[in-house]
Amino acid sequence: MSNLYSQAESNVRKTWIYLFFLGLLIFAVGAVISFFFGNYNILWLALFVAIIVNIFSYWHSDKIVLNLSKAKKIEKKDNPELYRIVENLSITAGLPMPKVYIIESEQPNAFATGRNPEHGVVVVTRGLLDKLERVEIEAVIAHELAHIGNRDVLLSTVVVVLVGMVILMTEGFFRISAYRGSALARILMIIISLLLMLVAQLLAKMMKAAISRKREFLADASGVLLTRYPQGLARALEKISQDPAPMKSASEATSHLYIVSPFKGKEVNSKFHKLFATHPPIQDRIAKLKEMSF
Repeated sequence: MSNLYSQAESNVRKTWIYLFFLGLLIFAVGAVISFFFGNYNILWLALFVAIIVNIFSYWHSDKIVLNLSKAKKIEKKDNPELYRIVENLSITAGLPMPKVYIIESEQPNAFATGRNPEHGVVVVTRGLLDKLERVEIEAVIAHELAHIGNRDVLLSTVVVVLVGMVILMTEGFFRISAYRGSALARILMIIISLLLMLVAQLLAKMMKAAISRKREFLADASGVLLTRYPQGLARALEKISQDPAPMKSASEATSHLYIVSPFKGKEVNSKFHKLFATHPPIQDRIAKLKEMSF
């Protein structure tokens, strides 16, 4: 079974592969735009943007996600108990102590981010601290540390920035196309830009689903290896999934990062929706945890 360490090298490779293809997608969108405007300087601009966005995503995507989530950094003096839990589990996992952030939301939830273990970040909501027992909080923190140890947080985080860039480019193309050229050319360009926007959104959902579903099962198993108490995480997942409190700071761009989807009550059980779901069904995760024993 894959654990906290055996998947790290594989996830690093996948990160660079996804970065390459997302950069290629930005370049392809630029190529389409330059073709329709007959200005191939746009193509070179797209190449430059793809390179810059990749570099920027690697170094700053975690900061963007933290700002989007309205997470606030805390120190040990602000919440000694939470800090000690993270500190002790980090030592157990053999990981550097990550930064700790809190989101002021009543919904219990959590996620991890950071480009590598040396720059790891664990984020929890106020609701998680108020509504879960200590062993359940430990289980959630262990799960998030597993994401950091497995080195899959970078990939999950940069997807937010890179896919967002593709969507912004296609939306910009749509707006410009409405005012350029003959009526027939405008109609054609609008159709093309709408198709590009649809493809970008579809690729975003497919990519987030492919990244997130497998990593959640792996992080569940890897986190339990730290706590040696699968029931703690099973109970935590059940409480988090059943809590009705909304998460106002969550968005489609960041929802795949959380341990449980923050969009409570909006899940659809159709086969089409499940194809693009970023989280495995909670009952499947709980069932697998209950099969584990130490």
